[in-house]
Amino acid sequence: MSSPEWRTRLAVTLTAGDATVTITPIDTFTPSFSMNVEPLHSVEASHIGAIFSPPTINFSMTVKAIGDVVGRLTKLALDGTTFDISMLEQVGDDWTFSSFVLQNCLITSASPSTATVTGAPTATFSGFSLSAEVDPKTGEASSVP
Repeated sequence: MSSPEWRTRLAVTLTAGDATVTITPIDTFTPSFSMNVEPLHSVEASHIGAIFSPPTINFSMTVKAIGDVVGRLTKLALDGTTFDISMLEQVGDDWTFSSFVLQNCLITSASPSTATVTGAPTATFSGFSLSAEVDPKTGEASSVP
């Protein structure tokens, strides 16, 4: 029995206006979705329905402060410019999705690390997205909202 060989590498890109740039070198990218729904209760019965609130889509990414990507992200944050973030397979075919796109993103915080004599400094950017699209390898694509 052979063990799986995970050779897939993901690429994270940002698109602002007409320019698309690969975010590299990137340490982490963490998107999170919250589909805000809660049960509806009544004095007559419990769990009689559900109340849906708009979904929230947040992200956090840590990028090495090498090259111009940290500068571009900082400028987008300071200018309040919206941009798209895409995750897609760069090498291999092990990933679950064909593509994963956060659209109309805004950065809400930026935290640069301390510069040291060893290793490159990093910067962590956090924000939210107004919409998202996922295209799984099997099944239908989906979007929020």
